[in-house]
Amino acid sequence: MKLIPRPQYIDKIAGLINRGMMLILVGQRRVGKSKVLELFKDWLKENRPGANVVYINKEYQEFREIATAEQLYDYVTGRFPEGGDNYLLIDEVQDIDNYENALRSFQAEDRCQIIATGSNAYIFSSELGTRLSGRYIEIKIYNLSYLEFLRFHEMEDSDKALLHYLQIGGLPGLFAFKPEEYSQITDYLEGVYNTVLVKDIVSREKIRNVSQLENIIRFIADNIGKPVSPTNISRYLTAKGERISEETVSNYLRYLSDAFLVIPVKRFDIHGKLLLESNNKLYFSDHGIRNFLCGSIDNIRGSIEKVMENAVCNHLRRQGFEVTAGILRAGEIDFVATKTDTRIYVQVAYLLASEDTVKREFGNLAAIKDNYPKYVVSLDPVSGESDEYPGIKHIRLREFLKKSF
Repeated sequence: MKLIPRPQYIDKIAGLINRGMMLILVGQRRVGKSKVLELFKDWLKENRPGANVVYINKEYQEFREIATAEQLYDYVTGRFPEGGDNYLLIDEVQDIDNYENALRSFQAEDRCQIIATGSNAYIFSSELGTRLSGRYIEIKIYNLSYLEFLRFHEMEDSDKALLHYLQIGGLPGLFAFKPEEYSQITDYLEGVYNTVLVKDIVSREKIRNVSQLENIIRFIADNIGKPVSPTNISRYLTAKGERISEETVSNYLRYLSDAFLVIPVKRFDIHGKLLLESNNKLYFSDHGIRNFLCGSIDNIRGSIEKVMENAVCNHLRRQGFEVTAGILRAGEIDFVATKTDTRIYVQVAYLLASEDTVKREFGNLAAIKDNYPKYVVSLDPVSGESDEYPGIKHIRLREFLKKSF
């Protein structure tokens, strides 16, 4: 299968190698972690021609004999000269028993630069922290951006292409399907969702009441962009005849976040400059899976603004921003995106079709008295700055999703 470049990840990995830390690629299933590792292998071949590279993919039969940390250690040390420019790339590292023992040894001996991926069913951030004791850097791999989506699907930028992106989402594996093959695309999304649900959550956490968990997931899918809490989810399901404790709901939300299926966005008091710990907003790592859960990927008209918000949130996260939801004394800001000394404020609206909508979206941003960039994102055919609200940029969604900040 042809590898399609994802240079933002390769550049990030290349900038972190040989700094004394292992690099671990993490993200939701099927976002392309394994392919990024292959792409970096090709990068090493081109940019480090004298390097010694050992690539192990535990899904390949040829590596079946590497089953323990001891076997991994012997296999690798036999191929790496001491003091050489050595790189160990391991895909599905969790399939090697006690793999962390070998990785820690390689690290202590300064034997090689380690870059690894692992299945979410076995490796989560909390476990990596325990097993590798601060010796690693996580590199998050996301679903496709809009520009990547165009490249993967060989499409020209257009309103039609944007609609297709909003409908099916950005999982790389969808490049094999034609835009009109909604039935097959739905089957693919269902397969990915079921794999995450069963392997990363149900089997791992030994959940017995799967239907209860799925009802929570569908509640989230219907309510992305709204503040939710274990309390209101518990009350909602209890009112529907399915009694569930707040503690159980809280645990389920954590499992969904650990599996990178659902992304919690905390609320931020803009005036008080404080993070609020309750009533997070929840979005999906891939909005195509969200649309599948809501019953249709080819008709999102009734929830277009929610999907737009989800896409904007992930566009900001891909660029390294910490994304929060802004709280004002008399309103809300959809997203406050912060990175080092940079901050941007973003409001998302389907269309600015009424004066009330304009006042709400622009007026809330105007209430923030600082000089950071402020955007209103919509699908209106006309955009630009308004004389009434100077300094606030109105930008079309297509243009925002192509923009680097």
